Amino acid sequence: MRGGSGDAERRQRWGRLFEELDSNKDGRVDVHELRQGLARLGRGDPDRAQQGISSDWDSDADGGLSLEEFTQYLQEREQRLLLMFHSLDRNQDGHIDVSEIQQSFRALGFSISMEQAEKILHSMDRDGTMTIDWQEWRDHFLLHSLENVEDVLYFWKHSTVLDIGECLTVPDEFSKQEKLTGMWWKQLVAGAVAGAVSRTGTAPLDRLKVFMQVHASKSNRLNILGGLRNMVQEGGLLSLWRGNGINVLKIAPESAIKFMAYEQVLKTRLTLRRTGQYKGLLDCARRILEREGPRAFYRGYLPNVLGIIPYAGIDLAVYETLKNRWLQQYSHESANPGILVLLACGTISSTCGQIASYPLALVRTRMQAQASIEGGPQVSMVGLLRHILSQEGVWGLYRGIAPNFMKVIPAVSISYVVYENMKQALGVTSR
Repeated sequence: MRGGSGDAERRQRWGRLFEELDSNKDGRVDVHELRQGLARLGRGDPDRAQQGISSDWDSDADGGLSLEEFTQYLQEREQRLLLMFHSLDRNQDGHIDVSEIQQSFRALGFSISMEQAEKILHSMDRDGTMTIDWQEWRDHFLLHSLENVEDVLYFWKHSTVLDIGECLTVPDEFSKQEKLTGMWWKQLVAGAVAGAVSRTGTAPLDRLKVFMQVHASKSNRLNILGGLRNMVQEGGLLSLWRGNGINVLKIAPESAIKFMAYEQVLKTRLTLRRTGQYKGLLDCARRILEREGPRAFYRGYLPNVLGIIPYAGIDLAVYETLKNRWLQQYSHESANPGILVLLACGTISSTCGQIASYPLALVRTRMQAQASIEGGPQVSMVGLLRHILSQEGVWGLYRGIAPNFMKVIPAVSISYVVYENMKQALGVTSR
């Protein structure tokens, strides 16, 4: 393991970091500079790190850290991180791999999947080896205020919740300590509020996407402005938010509300409904059941499942490629590129994944809406694909993709800002 590279090298590295944080170049890092620097570099929680560093290591109590005080802090910090690294590196081969992350979570009383463990590795793996070595571990956690392995595991478990309007990850498994302290419901509330605000804020674009997927064609040349105009003319300004209720409702953890496949059908029908067509969610479900039978709730299930494969594969591959390229070119001191870079990489990778899977998403939506379109073809997935290609060409498979792209950046931004503010308001710590 590359645990020590010499005192001179360490001091040079610490000195470069100090200079980067000392924005006014007065030879001291004050509270304001520390907060700004940590937020810019994406290295931990600025509030908690500020409290830990400034209160414990400001020996002359002048509200700032000199290079010597900063160096003393980092020296103690690296020693503690090395002990934590050894604790997670169960086979002592100098690397933390997927299985060791899973074992550590199991020891804490949690069970995480291979995919979840891989996501944790991806967030820190700088060289693409799918393992974490000492340098990657040290650079990632150097300015975090995490004190032990348990803190690290909780940080991994509850670090971020982002919502782009299609899926939201809200932790639904908590330790006994979190249940006793009430942290479990605060975490759920923060994630749910962030998702609800994000989806409500971008609901008009989401409804426009579905509207164009179903109604746009070569003959009517329906565009973004035309679609918005049609919806407002038919049902007024509030009609832009049709279907948003069920979209917000499905934020709840799957263990609490099992909508499964048919929530997508209800969302599609409620989004496309005419004024007065349905009285609400239950009325919509009852009418579909009466007129079309139980199978109607599972229309579009096959293209929905098939669309997950290209989306997930391309999304992850592009995300890792962009993140690693940025780290190689612009970041030589840390394996953490910062939240802004990660958001940019996530937005681009999500866009690429949507381009690949969008035709299947469009077919799914049209299959779910078939019974509500008078004169529309009542065909299978393959039959519908053939129909769209023959009538509208390849571009017909991408109807509504423009508003879908338009909502990604605001959805991610709103979700992140609201989530962080809700955590702060509720007293949720990132540990």
